[in-house]
Amino acid sequence: MDQQIILANEEEARNLFGRHDENLRLIKGAMQTKIIARGNEIIIKANGAEPKEVDLTKRLFDQFLRILRSGHILSGSEVRYALRMIREDENINLARIFSEAITVSHRGRLIRPRTLGQKAYVEAIEKDDIVIGIGPAGTGKTYLAMAMAIHGLLKKEVDRIILTRPAVEAGEKLGFLPGNLVEKVNPYLRPLYDALYDMMSLEKAQRLIETGVIEVAPLAFMRGRTLNDAFIILDEAQNTTPEQIKMFLTRLGFDSKAVITGDITQIDLPGEYTSGLVQIQDILKGIKGISFIYFTEADVVRHSLVQRIVKAYENYQKQA
Repeated sequence: MDQQIILANEEEARNLFGRHDENLRLIKGAMQTKIIARGNEIIIKANGAEPKEVDLTKRLFDQFLRILRSGHILSGSEVRYALRMIREDENINLARIFSEAITVSHRGRLIRPRTLGQKAYVEAIEKDDIVIGIGPAGTGKTYLAMAMAIHGLLKKEVDRIILTRPAVEAGEKLGFLPGNLVEKVNPYLRPLYDALYDMMSLEKAQRLIETGVIEVAPLAFMRGRTLNDAFIILDEAQNTTPEQIKMFLTRLGFDSKAVITGDITQIDLPGEYTSGLVQIQDILKGIKGISFIYFTEADVVRHSLVQRIVKAYENYQKQA
């Protein structure tokens, strides 16, 4: 049976269909139904598809309209993610996912989880004091952790943010590199700076770094410290040894959160070292207050080719 949707006005139709009807083309390409758009009217026909596909298409448009009417204009990339999510879970509440935004500036700039895995990750960070995010590049592990850290700082849930990652290798042997210690370390911390500068102005970020509210340092600098009232992010944790990651975990002080991120398919440690990130999956499994979130290629939110590349490598490694 055909379904009909009446839009409020031409502006709502333009926002729903996207620039040059990009969103509408994406929806038509993803659904098995025939979609006819005439002015403010959308007609959904089975076109040989099963009735449940017509109902799914109608439900998709209804959810997109709820998102639009809440004040959020959908981009083409967000429509792609939404189409992928509704194929994974036909009962998913897309409007709820897009409403769960993270505030990262006093002006109200928002960052939203775009996949089911990202949504679970953000919810875990809100709930637990230690969260370990494991998965391929491009899944937003570091970026969303940074957003949650800045959000916590804005809400005064923490007094400072500490960003760290292992430098070069397990032993962090930087002596052979030219320059002073900061110059030697900075290239390995650049991805953390990039995420930070994407969420706040360069001037404000540098001011917070100068005053110690935000600290960016190699993992070796964490030794011997107790970190209270802090949001701590350990990035690239697959390149930590078991001793290093234990040292990091035992730095956690009162009223602090720690997020550990890494990709266990990209371990750069020398052959004689075991990855601490691999080991803690067995050691910390089942401990209350600690969450493990596993991302897959379905959570990749970079160029669409990145998702296919990640999947191709997974298939290759399984065959090998």
